[in-house]
Formats: sequence, structure tokens, C-alpha cells
Amino acid sequence: MATFDEWLTAYDVVYLALPSTSDLACPNCGHRTLRIVFTARPGAENGYVSFWCDTCLEGIYVSRAPIPVGVTARSADEPTEERNRGIPDYRLVT
Repeated sequence: MATFDEWLTAYDVVYLALPSTSDLACPNCGHRTLRIVFTARPGAENGYVSFWCDTCLEGIYVSRAPIPVGVTARSADEPTEERNRGIPDYRLVT
């Protein structure tokens, strides 16, 4: 099982590649199915990040993260069902 620090390292790599996609392997299972979604108030420069692997369904949640140029964040003003659409109920690594 990957540690929180290993997930943070993977997050940094994927984050720096944005708005392009990254082909980085999951630090936990090795599959190349990492996903990242930003959520923020409209017009905000910082938001919350859901970062997970679609294969092993593990990941982390990051708060107060800067939203990179070219990345569209989901609106925190949307109903929960809307803003969380497509984000699985993954296990948070702490």
C-alpha cells in the first residue's frame, strides 16, 4: 500500500503536467489510471482536489490547492450530486 507521501509525490507530478494529462503510474497499484478533479467557488484561484486511481480506488484529497491555468474546476456552488459526478467513493490514504 502506497503511503500518503508517495501519493503527494504522484500528485505533484500530475499537477505539474496540467492542463495536459499525465501517464504516471499509480503509486499503489502501478496502473496508469490516475484522475484529478478540482472543485472551487466560481472565480476562485484555489480549490479542493480529489486525486485517485480508477483501478485500485485509492487516493488523496488536497485542500487549498492552486488551480492551474487552463484547468476548469467544478463549481462548489453546484449540488453535491453534480459536482461529485464521476468521482468514485475511493479510499482516502492518510
